Amino acid sequence: MILGDPEIRLRDLAENCRLTERAAQAIVTDLETAGYLTRVRHGRRNHYEVTPGTLFRHPAEGHHEIADLLQLLVDLDQPTPRPTADDHRKHSDGSAHPEPRTPPPGPPDLPSRQRRDRP
Repeated sequence: MILGDPEIRLRDLAENCRLTERAAQAIVTDLETAGYLTRVRHGRRNHYEVTPGTLFRHPAEGHHEIADLLQLLVDLDQPTPRPTADDHRKHSDGSAHPEPRTPPPGPPDLPSRQRRDRP
């Protein structure tokens, strides 16, 4: 959330994450102390920034930057534009036809089980 809105208030951060303000403050302070975040005061608000180049602590992931993971999470939070009724595929004759609908993938057709009676 901080990467998506660097000037987010801790109150809003806590509410959106379903945490108490005290818990959110402790997490942000821990991240700042560990060097993952920096905080700069802008008037009455704080401006947070993810420190570029910080790596995961575990050796298995130690070659990956934290910012890359956070950017993926921010991108997932962005809504994907949905096609509207006006979005049509044009045929070669210039007429518009709606996009064909494809059924969602489902389980493969399985043969039905046959009941076996035991002797």
